[in-house]
Amino acid sequence: MRPFAFLGVPIDSVGRSGGTEHAPAAFRAHSRDTDPWLGSDAGDLDVRIRGDVRDATSGVIAVDDVLAMTRAVADGVEALRRGARIPFVMGGCCSLVPGALAGARRVEPGVGLIYLDGHLDLYDGETSPTGEAADMPIAVVLGRGPRVWVDVAAPTTEPDRVWLLGPRDLDEALGYGHPHPDDIAGLSFTDADGIRAVGAGAVGRGIANTAGPCWVHLDVDVLDEAAFPATDYLMPGGLALAELAELLGPLVRSPLLAGVSVGCYNPDKDPDGTNGDALAELFRQALAD
Repeated sequence: MRPFAFLGVPIDSVGRSGGTEHAPAAFRAHSRDTDPWLGSDAGDLDVRIRGDVRDATSGVIAVDDVLAMTRAVADGVEALRRGARIPFVMGGCCSLVPGALAGARRVEPGVGLIYLDGHLDLYDGETSPTGEAADMPIAVVLGRGPRVWVDVAAPTTEPDRVWLLGPRDLDEALGYGHPHPDDIAGLSFTDADGIRAVGAGAVGRGIANTAGPCWVHLDVDVLDEAAFPATDYLMPGGLALAELAELLGPLVRSPLLAGVSVGCYNPDKDPDGTNGDALAELFRQALAD
């Protein structure tokens, strides 16, 4: 495994300072300088999402900042990939994903997306109950989200190049008009119970062996609320840390890995650093042979 190049994206799509904006700096404090898997540090992008106004056309809060962030993330990831480095993009919230995937696909057009998240994130600007960009990254990646954001995050990704792993908000989402993932032909969807039924390691190996080049995104709320409370959207029924390490391992050890991103760790809810330490240890375990 070549060492990752760390890139921070200090954003929170609620539009206010604090929260997940602090994740890149906090994670640096928890990941050991001598960790062989974390090689170089490309610093933090100069991006923020500010505002509480929902744009009338796109339905996105602080849409101009979201678009600027998407461009910056795409450029940052592209530069690392052209330098033959594997980006480890630490957010921030999941709204960074369209930019990260766009940047990776500028270098390697066939890159798919493996998305580990407690939420489906297929809302668009109309169905999202909040208008937060973090509700919409998968819709944008698939070309189904707000048009202005889709255009910035181009090219779009075919559904058969996207794997959704671990969501458990389907019933709630459908109540807001969110599409059912089974209605999107080719899209792969395995909820947390489905992962357990097959076995986390088996699911990870199956995808890694067949998916080809992919970007892997981890939203920490794929974990059960008791396993990782330092996030903003707590839900029961998620994966345990050991299960997530088994699932993640084959994906991040793949020689075809295009990059990794992490979202929704909120250090403000982790005053003693327990969850940050657990997150760093999770990657040590996942990357161990």
